[in-house]
Amino acid sequence: MIRVLLVHDVRILRCGLAALVGSEPDMETEAVSGKEATRSARALRADVCVADADVTGRLPLHELAGPARAPHDPPGSGREVPRRLLVLVSQHCPGALRRALDAGARGFVCKDALPEQLVTGIRRVAAGERFVDNALAGTVLRASEVPLSARELTVLSAAAEGAGITEIARRLGLSAGTVRNYMSAITRKTGARNRVDAIRISQGAGWL
Repeated sequence: MIRVLLVHDVRILRCGLAALVGSEPDMETEAVSGKEATRSARALRADVCVADADVTGRLPLHELAGPARAPHDPPGSGREVPRRLLVLVSQHCPGALRRALDAGARGFVCKDALPEQLVTGIRRVAAGERFVDNALAGTVLRASEVPLSARELTVLSAAAEGAGITEIARRLGLSAGTVRNYMSAITRKTGARNRVDAIRISQGAGWL
């Protein structure tokens, strides 16, 4: 039986995904929101975590892609099991795909794909294989050309939501000075005049 953790902030979509995946005879699911994702990922011994890459700028993807263990098992107990990350991503969002790649995602399914593609992707990723939806081939190539690192994209995503330096630092567990350094690097790499211009350029290029 393949244990699947589904992460999506929109309840109706989360429930729909859970119904789709849960209808497969070899899969069992747990569906949670982004706020519950970190706790659930640590507690559940899921084989595959499925998450929406377009909204995971607020999520610690590396934790969703890390090893799973039971709550009472300490790290390094030897009872950890691999948990593999599969993301749902839009064709026009190479930045979201880049963040997922850097976090160690093993599977990538286009949001416009047929439901069967998601089920196939889960099975392939659970078996230890990589899975890339054919519709995302061009997006994968563009993702390799994104000039910003995964952390810089996360910082800029938060800024695009209206968060200030202090709020971004709190969300990401960084100092305000570190966030300012990231913003300076982002402005330089994008050739922008300021933070607002960097957001505009990045959104126009599909990095955000």
